[in-house]
Amino acid sequence: MDVPLWLALIVVGALGVKLTRPPWWLVAVLLLGGYLIADSFLSPAIATVVK
Repeated sequence: MDVPLWLALIVVGALGVKLTRPPWWLVAVLLLGGYLIADSFLSPAIATVVK
């Protein structure tokens, strides 16, 4: 099952905001940063750490 990255980010962001009530700017920074890192040269290194 392939889930688009943008959809996964929206779902994770919505759940995070609903459960922990962080400031909106923090959610935006974390989501944007994660999206940018996923498309960078750092993604293979992060993939090995996550696995």
